[in-house]
Amino acid sequence: MKSETLFKKSKDLLPGGVSSPVRAFQPYPFFAKEGIGSHLWDVDGKRYIDYCLAYGPLILGHAAPNIINPVHNQLKKGTAFGVPTENEIELAKIVVDKVPCAEMIRFVNSGTEATMSAIRLARGFTGKNKIVKFEGSYHGAHDYVLVKSGSGATCLPDSAGVPSNTTENTLSVPFNDEEALIELIEAQGLDIAAIILEPVMGNIGCIEPKPGYLKFLREITVENDILLIFDEVITGFRISEGGAQEYYGVIPDLVTLGKIIGGGFPMGAFAGSKEIMEKISPLGNVYQAGTFNGNPISITAGLNTLKQLDSNFYMDINKKGELLRNGIKDILQDLKLEFNLAGIGSMFQIYFTAEEVYDYQDAKKADVDKFMTYFHELLKENVFIPPSQFECCFLSKAHSSTDLTDTLTSMESALKMILE
Repeated sequence: MKSETLFKKSKDLLPGGVSSPVRAFQPYPFFAKEGIGSHLWDVDGKRYIDYCLAYGPLILGHAAPNIINPVHNQLKKGTAFGVPTENEIELAKIVVDKVPCAEMIRFVNSGTEATMSAIRLARGFTGKNKIVKFEGSYHGAHDYVLVKSGSGATCLPDSAGVPSNTTENTLSVPFNDEEALIELIEAQGLDIAAIILEPVMGNIGCIEPKPGYLKFLREITVENDILLIFDEVITGFRISEGGAQEYYGVIPDLVTLGKIIGGGFPMGAFAGSKEIMEKISPLGNVYQAGTFNGNPISITAGLNTLKQLDSNFYMDINKKGELLRNGIKDILQDLKLEFNLAGIGSMFQIYFTAEEVYDYQDAKKADVDKFMTYFHELLKENVFIPPSQFECCFLSKAHSSTDLTDTLTSMESALKMILE
């Protein structure tokens, strides 16, 4: 198999043979050759129905012509200029119009840069140092948020190379637990600059907030002069035009964006009110810069993506998500498998546990061995999902009714293997 041969070569050149750890799975990952619409082909010629979609950015599917063609035209004009372009203004205007909290936006190069910069901005704006995140949430691979829970609300580095004093200002509490956060704020609220969260935890599968939980967060942050940051790198432009904040009707102070905003190209952004955003250099004293900020290729792809995401688009793609989840639910019931099906809009995941999943500790109870059996059986059935119990699956505009029907057939076969 060509993928196996390439993996052996890659292990000599890339750590673990991959450029990002989640791409590694046993015995070896397949190597992609081409993606068109809802399908992905590997170098051995096998075609998959793709529900990974590069971990979420490809909401229009692979190689969408109305993205590729404008990008091709821009490539002929230049790939980077180091000065502003008119398209930056147009894309910024679309984001401001769509996202409730956004009055100003700064384009960066990834979701990691977006969260790192938003946290710096929150600290600079408030003059306070501590931040709160939620256990199991992922906000990029930078030091302040690459943490695991320690004793109480304290956090410890979750990676070698992160000094312990780097994380001394990062606090953590369980998601969906009001009492834990109240206790933390009563103890340390005067020092807390911001609370950052994924309003839907998409980096631990797919965990929704309990009813009223986001409203509670908004109220307690206002009462204690703490900024509320929604990390919508995943949910931004995924579950509605204005993201999770529009969907749930709760408006944060800052939002971080990524994935879909780049239209399949590397890009992130953070946005908020003018009062806060004007603290960013060159207007303010919170420094942020980047050679490829507002890169014309990514801007072009993002602009032509967001232009297509209107109310009819979400009605259609969310209906696909509902149809697929209903089909999975029926299969689980028919097979008498007491697993938890999670999902919202065009996002879904099966937790291989009978217990309800409300936070990270609940998610960790899932049987990862059973999940990996399911994953490998789906690969045999020509269906590709992210190779981790703790990632989210995604749909695109390109997924057809035939794709959904074929996928449900494949899922039933894969889930039956769990019973053997």
